[in-house]
Amino acid sequence: MNSNLPHILCLTEHHMKQLELEHLHLENYNLGARYCRKTLEKGGVSIFVHENLKFTKINLEDYCKDQDLEACALKLDSPFSNICILTLYRAPSGNFDHFINRLETILNVLHSSKVEFIICGDININYLIDSNRKLNLDSLLSSYNLSSTVNFPTRVQNNSSSAIDNIFIDNSKLRDYTVGPFINGLSDHDAQLIEINNIDLQPSNQQYQTVRKINKHTMADFVTKLSNESWDNVFDSNNIDSKFNCFLNTYLRIFYSSFPLKIVKNENKNKSTWITIGIKTSCKHKRQLYLASRDSNDPRLKSHYKMYCKILSKVIKEAKQNNYNSQILKSNNKIKTTWDIVKVESGKKSVNEDVQSLNIEGKSTNNPQAIASAFNEYFLSLAEKTYSNNNNNNNNNNNNNNPIYYLSRAFNNS
Repeated sequence: MNSNLPHILCLTEHHMKQLELEHLHLENYNLGARYCRKTLEKGGVSIFVHENLKFTKINLEDYCKDQDLEACALKLDSPFSNICILTLYRAPSGNFDHFINRLETILNVLHSSKVEFIICGDININYLIDSNRKLNLDSLLSSYNLSSTVNFPTRVQNNSSSAIDNIFIDNSKLRDYTVGPFINGLSDHDAQLIEINNIDLQPSNQQYQTVRKINKHTMADFVTKLSNESWDNVFDSNNIDSKFNCFLNTYLRIFYSSFPLKIVKNENKNKSTWITIGIKTSCKHKRQLYLASRDSNDPRLKSHYKMYCKILSKVIKEAKQNNYNSQILKSNNKIKTTWDIVKVESGKKSVNEDVQSLNIEGKSTNNPQAIASAFNEYFLSLAEKTYSNNNNNNNNNNNNNNPIYYLSRAFNNS
């Protein structure tokens, strides 16, 4: 895994609907958990997980209420650690008592002696000053041995600063950590980056893998060897099982000799080749301009920052377009390459989901044979039903266009 990429991204106030969020593509990351507002606009929380890590989503929909507490959670699947990550958002106008009560309920449900919580988010409680709300939240979290790690401003506006975003961990178990601000200029809040060194996630990322050498030359060799095989040992036997075993052994012997195994190094297929050194330098300069314009009241500086962002966005767009055009022109299969680019940009990945249960004629069943039979019956009869419905529609349309049909309707109605 690229050591420069965070394992987990926790986002608050994504302002997106469920469908929009599920189609959002963040390169190298999968959407792990999310909450989108039900009645109000904006708000919402989400967690993105690096594609090399496995996780289990935790459903917290029943405990959430727009503005009061918006939360999502997941558990990292690791044989060495039992980490539960919880992302929260509480709006400034939200009911604080509801926030505390609902958060306590969530922690009670998820807590066990083996679970290690990492809670983060925008709670709109300033941890740079003492207050009753800070005391109440600390009292609740301390009962689970959780404490805050952020002691620096996370939102700076002209002459004011506050720490209304925070990360809470059990520092008796997760002792070796560092936390600091990450200023990217994407929001009026600065991001917080925590690095915990005593967690072993064991990502499934191997530098090398074993593959078979299959190309037009090895395929030709395979066909030649098959055609030269006499298959005498298959036909000499009278037992059907012996015939099959002889055939399979001969076939596999030829297959393994024609397509030998070889060790290859994994390539990063998701590497963005359009990100040049110039673009990286411009992005770094953009962050510097953001800091300067954020702490200044000079309208010319703010206008310059906005213009710089606009030009940089145009440059990035053109760089991606030129890179994809080059890939398509160099490809031997331009249609496939085009669709691969579409999948990368849209973030669509093939997901195999097993159907655990199905409602058949008003009754729910989890019998795999019954579910398979129901699907078979549906798709086998689909063409016939479609044909029948089309015929009925055509007959109705023909009747409606016939003048005699209207005359008969008029006399019948009279």
